[in-house]
Amino acid sequence: MRSAPTILHLDMDAFYASAEQAAKPSLRGKAVVVGGLGPRGVVATASYEARRFGVHSAMPMGQARRLAPNAAYLVPRFGLYREVSEQVMGLLRELSPLVEPLSLDEAFVDLEAGGVADDEASARAVGERLRADIRAVTGLTGSVGLAVSKMLAKIASEEAKPDGLRLIAPGTERALLGPMPVRTLPGVGPATGDHLRRAGITTVEEIAEAGEDELVRLLGKAHGGSLYAMALALDERPVVAERDTKSVSVEDTYDVDIHDRVRVRNEVARLADRCVQRLRAAGHSGRTIVLKVRRFDFSTLTRSETLRGPTDDPGVVREAAARLLESVDTTGGVRLLGVGVSGLADYTQEDLFAQAQAAEAEVEGQGEAEPGGEVDDVARPVEDVGGEEPVAPVERRWAAGHDVRHAEHGHGWVQGSGLGRVTVRFETPWSEQPGRVRTFRTDDPDLEPAEPLPLVGGDLAEAPQVVGGA
Repeated sequence: MRSAPTILHLDMDAFYASAEQAAKPSLRGKAVVVGGLGPRGVVATASYEARRFGVHSAMPMGQARRLAPNAAYLVPRFGLYREVSEQVMGLLRELSPLVEPLSLDEAFVDLEAGGVADDEASARAVGERLRADIRAVTGLTGSVGLAVSKMLAKIASEEAKPDGLRLIAPGTERALLGPMPVRTLPGVGPATGDHLRRAGITTVEEIAEAGEDELVRLLGKAHGGSLYAMALALDERPVVAERDTKSVSVEDTYDVDIHDRVRVRNEVARLADRCVQRLRAAGHSGRTIVLKVRRFDFSTLTRSETLRGPTDDPGVVREAAARLLESVDTTGGVRLLGVGVSGLADYTQEDLFAQAQAAEAEVEGQGEAEPGGEVDDVARPVEDVGGEEPVAPVERRWAAGHDVRHAEHGHGWVQGSGLGRVTVRFETPWSEQPGRVRTFRTDDPDLEPAEPLPLVGGDLAEAPQVVGGA
């Protein structure tokens, strides 16, 4: 254990919801819930305004709507969140070479390894400067915890929320942890918490008083021993800079079970393209393609195929996923589909056999190999990958909260859509006041999907034009 609180834990405040509020002036200070909007959706993040109504992450979206019927409900924009996360992680890497990201909005930093702090005063100064830099660069707030260990730094950042800093001074750890509930400690989930409660142990101090032998008897040698050490505020885990990504995957849960086999094939093809986009964005390729199918009865099947070499070719991944689907019976209905790639590498071994086939087809006039490309998940239907007749184009889908651009009104975001209409609020992150609202047909040729705008430092030329009406 070190003697100075030089391990920092950063946790961005209600990250997804805060990013949406920063991007949409009309939602600032209001209840915002981000997640899947269908009847089977769950809450990813709720703003602090929504949390006052009892809404929290992992809650079924239907329950959230009952608790906060007037909140704004938005579909996640992971592209924006990843961009902001990279900005934040860049600030952390300026402090130390040892940065351990836990998710898009959370990371540990070893300040001592970066030579920027060696005592309480310097650690606090670094933490305060980091919070100010994050606000200046992203427009968002983060909470900082500082302590001598990772466990205590994470506890400190949780106590600092929202938009605060908490430093746990060396020597005060046991007194701080003692009265806290057992669920405060890492590795104590609902099941372990209930097991300890039945044994009469409800606080961290009672874990320490029970002794290591009793904890081992209750929870086993590994879990019981580590839990006893943490109750004594002992945590020797180092900050680890690199965490190897083992796989990349995407999945969708559907509001209504899918029974049509052609639709299932189309969804698998769309998921394969999205998976490859993530794979390429991470700078990886992979050789094992995985298909996940959850059927109407909640049974979940996985199928995998290992290629001769790693690939990041969307056509190869689509074809492999389609082959895997042929071995799965979906006649009773499908409620979830997923496509993943594992066996990751940092290079791509081209599929020479596929290249030879494409060249031969071109020479014989049989057509060209389909080029790889990005998929527009909002507005473009996916081509059929089976042998049946092509599916007719479907109505353009506009996800609530996603960015759009209108030829006349400029940049805006979707407030909602249905019955052939889409309602858009035209505003940008740097608009001085909430924007005007307009409603269009979903197939309006002047309306198109757009990329998210930066939350800070926008160009006034991007601001929507105000053209009559309210």
